[in-house]
Amino acid sequence: MDNNKRPDSMERITTKELADAFIAEQIDLVKKQVGDKKVLLALSGGVDSSVVAALLIKAIGKQLVCVHVNHGLMRKGESEQVIEVFQNQLDANLIYIDATDRFLDLLAGVAEPEKKRKIIGGEFIKVFDEEAGKLEGISFLAQGTIYPDILESDGVKAHHNVGGLPEDMQFELVEPVKLLYKDEVRVVGKALGLPSSMVDRQPFPGPGLGVRCLGAITRDRLNALREADAILREEFDNAGLNKTVWQYFIAVPDMKSVGVKNDKRYEGWPAIIRAVNTTDAMSATIEEIPYSILNKITARITAEVEGINRVLYDLTPKPVGTIEWE
Repeated sequence: MDNNKRPDSMERITTKELADAFIAEQIDLVKKQVGDKKVLLALSGGVDSSVVAALLIKAIGKQLVCVHVNHGLMRKGESEQVIEVFQNQLDANLIYIDATDRFLDLLAGVAEPEKKRKIIGGEFIKVFDEEAGKLEGISFLAQGTIYPDILESDGVKAHHNVGGLPEDMQFELVEPVKLLYKDEVRVVGKALGLPSSMVDRQPFPGPGLGVRCLGAITRDRLNALREADAILREEFDNAGLNKTVWQYFIAVPDMKSVGVKNDKRYEGWPAIIRAVNTTDAMSATIEEIPYSILNKITARITAEVEGINRVLYDLTPKPVGTIEWE
């Protein structure tokens, strides 16, 4: 039987009961597979890796070593939430690496989007490799592969073994959610007790805010982007728009315009709001956001965020415009 094919008889996991049954079954399988050996997991804080981490902690506890690399391009509060949930609440064996300076130093002056992505992806693998190399007796590598990854890539995820661990580090893979669809992963995560802010997280690109701080990334503009993005999220949550809009974020371009503050002219960046709905990410429609909410977001961002003096709303659907700007 093909282990990468979802059996036709497998029921869609929609309830806590079905999720609990799936969790119990996976715990047994993981214990059989792993025995008393150690498992390594790159824990990004995204839905898939978080659910895999919670499931494996339930199955094998401290035999799981989670490595969370903060590349300095996370959204506001994300790394803190990973530490809070996994280290403080679930008592995970968690290694936290703040690699902000490494990443931002390498990215200094690099404006080309594809090049930025390559630097971020490549450095992530390096940092992860360095940590893996310090650990003794790791026999398995856990991954948050889900069923759409397998369908899209014919069974080989592009970054299988986290983008290319050295050839001499051969790990057997542990992929407990590889037959699940995204909505099922979320149901399982809730059944495992993860907070909904983590389980219902929006898709977030691997390079993080790196592809939303347009052009060459500078620390001051990155900080402005992070703060503006947090305000947008907070106001969407308050208005209940987080339930109806599939993905929303801010992009900050590398350009300035003149504004007025305290009766003086000053130059600042624009913050561009993107809010889209999609079923498959192949096409996307623009959400109609009430003016009162847009006005409130604009007032808050321009008042509270250092360096931003305009707020724009991107009205472009996909096709024509992609969801991300870079």
